[in-house]
Amino acid sequence: MRNTICIGMLLAAVPALMLAAPACAAGGPFDTPSSLPYQAPRFDIIKDRDYQPAFEAGMKQQLAEIAAIADNKDTPSFDNTIVAMEQSGRMLERVNNTFSGVVQANTNPALDKVQTVEAPRLAAHNDAIYLNAKLFARVKALYDRRAALKLDPEALQVLALYYRQFVHAGANLPPADKARLQQINKQGASLETDFQQRLVAAAKAGALVINDKAELAGLSEAEIANAAQAAKGRGLAGKYVIPLQNTTQQPLLTSLADRNVRERLFQNSWTRTEKGDKHDTRAIIAQLAVLRAEKAKLLGYPNYAAYVLYDQMAQTPQAVDKFIRQLVPPTRAKAGEEARLIQAAIDKDGKHFDLKPWDWQRYAEKVRKARYELDEEALKPYFELHKVLEDGVFYAATKLYGITFKRRTDIPVYHPDVMVYEVFDQDGSKLGLMYFDYFKRDNKSGGAWMSNFVGQSKLRGLRPVIYNVANFTKPAPGAPALISFDDANTMFHEFGHALHGLFANQTYPLVSGTNVARDFVEFPSQFNEHWALYPDVLKHYAVHYKTGATIPQSLVDKIKASENWGQGYALGELLAASQLDMQWHTLAPGTPKQDVDAFETQALKTTGTDFPNVPTRYRSSYFLHIWANGYAAGYYAYQWTVMLDDDAYAWFTAHGGLTRANGQRFRDLVLSRGHTLDYGPMFKAFYGKDPDIGPMLVHRGLVPPK
Repeated sequence: MRNTICIGMLLAAVPALMLAAPACAAGGPFDTPSSLPYQAPRFDIIKDRDYQPAFEAGMKQQLAEIAAIADNKDTPSFDNTIVAMEQSGRMLERVNNTFSGVVQANTNPALDKVQTVEAPRLAAHNDAIYLNAKLFARVKALYDRRAALKLDPEALQVLALYYRQFVHAGANLPPADKARLQQINKQGASLETDFQQRLVAAAKAGALVINDKAELAGLSEAEIANAAQAAKGRGLAGKYVIPLQNTTQQPLLTSLADRNVRERLFQNSWTRTEKGDKHDTRAIIAQLAVLRAEKAKLLGYPNYAAYVLYDQMAQTPQAVDKFIRQLVPPTRAKAGEEARLIQAAIDKDGKHFDLKPWDWQRYAEKVRKARYELDEEALKPYFELHKVLEDGVFYAATKLYGITFKRRTDIPVYHPDVMVYEVFDQDGSKLGLMYFDYFKRDNKSGGAWMSNFVGQSKLRGLRPVIYNVANFTKPAPGAPALISFDDANTMFHEFGHALHGLFANQTYPLVSGTNVARDFVEFPSQFNEHWALYPDVLKHYAVHYKTGATIPQSLVDKIKASENWGQGYALGELLAASQLDMQWHTLAPGTPKQDVDAFETQALKTTGTDFPNVPTRYRSSYFLHIWANGYAAGYYAYQWTVMLDDDAYAWFTAHGGLTRANGQRFRDLVLSRGHTLDYGPMFKAFYGKDPDIGPMLVHRGLVPPK
């Protein structure tokens, strides 16, 4: 699974709202729309010092606009209330979208300080809109007579969603409860920002420093060069540094021959935020869980998960639990079978030690090599990053949807590693702009994600400006950017999100593109992964970087034969993380602060996801998704949407596979619809029936094909 982030870090919940208002010079480069194509951010003139005054000016401007809407003496109409709200907050949105992208991908102390100051202010700003009684009265008046308004379906959906969002945000609460809710939201925003910043710092501090090159036995010369370069970048010339990736397991555990080094690397990852120092996040987590439970109670929900899931496809924590529990027994059995084979490989190797988590990846790879004769290192020469992007990711999109791409080197970027492409529709018309930022940096959040610098809206005359970010190992100077097949899969995944944003075709920003539920937004991205191994696509991009030879069919056969190897581990770590998330967020209001370590142990045991030697993909203390990135009570969405994407791919397979006709149908019925329809009917319109877990179980190798 990919660790996708599809929201802005600061202002995800604030609607885009704006009326005509006097320009405010304090907005600096954000004061007016960018003069660049597609109104792309002016990274050539934006300075760190510009963000904070622009946030303040943008909030001030938007509150004036909201006051004008709320105080309007005219009878509420869709245009003077809902459209006016959708047209407001443009400056604030410009600065938030730009800042959110940069602070995640290329932060520094100045940006961290802005985030620390502005996050609680933005939470208060959000409350000032959604807890505005006069504004809500206008929205409610429209909602109550919606049948008489004769709105088109998209406008009717926007009205309904606004009404539900106001109620969900506390618009119906009495004054005392509103005041307490505002306190909770501000405090929560500050804690989430603190968590994120501590985690970035802890990951950097947790990197494994190696003094002796001999301890790196098993790594390739390129990987050793990267470790030396990483050390040099930290002022540790002559040493070697292995930076931490965001997940529990670390990629180099597969290759490192020294068991002691593997254990040290694993433990550095496992305890990165649990050292009792200034980077320790456990006190933050304990407090956030209490605050979220209290918020749920204020708003009439039994727990925070119920509060979050009100507008998701799954709808209730009980539905999520039922879904996950269907997967636990076959996953436990699969992981147990894998562990037995791995232990046998360890014993055969003459080492005679019991399997531990830091051994799993290395010996799982040995088993894979022995059973399927597949060597990951032998694959990498066929996966050169730029070739994967242009001749794989782009090629599949062209075959399915008719879109084309052109590299732009005249668009300013926030870091030299970033590449920009313009995207054209099937008729040659302009569709949008795409940024790609693939290489790991110490000041970049972990994982991979997609979001927008500019969101699509016909009302505003805007086309999408989208970015994909990842954390691949940067090659040494002059070396090719060779990546693993898993990295290539990540590129296809994140571009699936990008397609969802690029094909947005909505009038109103509220329902445009990827502004959909957590347990639907991962559907297009995970579906797009299927094309990474599709024969016509694979042979087009999997070309040896030296010889130009296409990947031999013998290697392709081995990749496919080995697809289900390791699925017990892969699904086990994800199910554990999903249940850990749900256990935290189904705590009843009034439950005292938890001992984080003890709670985690008990949560995994209670849900049956304490799989032996299969650690959770994220421990509570570095689970960025749920404590700072908007996936609270939503991490299950990755698995829920695997069900949806496997269903969709089964449909494609039954109807001719990768064809323009099939791609157009998927674009028309899913990718271009945003949240203009409810998710169940939208999916059923494409698939022909409700979601079915069967294809997922087969694809994962948990049950045999029929």
